Amino acid sequence: MEEIYVKGDQVEVCSKEDGFLGSHFGATVLKKVPNNGSFYKVKYKNLITDEDEPQPLIEIISADELRPMPPKSLPVMFGLDDKVDAFDNDGWWVGKITGRRGNLYSVYFETTDQVLEYPLSRLRRHLDFVNGDWVSSATRQ
Repeated sequence: MEEIYVKGDQVEVCSKEDGFLGSHFGATVLKKVPNNGSFYKVKYKNLITDEDEPQPLIEIISADELRPMPPKSLPVMFGLDDKVDAFDNDGWWVGKITGRRGNLYSVYFETTDQVLEYPLSRLRRHLDFVNGDWVSSATRQ
């Protein structure tokens, strides 16, 4: 099933580039690009150009690298080994809770083999977008 996006839709771009695999960056759909495939022109919320006067980055993205914004959920307490998304470097990165010290959670990132600490405000429950539905990774295991 292919998702169809329209101008103004808030989406996340699921990066497939080396060093960014598994990360998601917020963007707004500007338009569908007319061609044989399904491509969209998007403007990122947090990524900017490297120019003298930085502007929001605009790219052409394949539909298979886009997903709707995940549903908002209230901050919750996380337990050991919970799969989470941590907001860092302008995007959301998938990790696993490995500990807690006061108000900071330790998150392990398999892609970089790093453990970093985050306050609850920069964490969200990890959800996968599967066949048009948001699914908790806990229920998929």
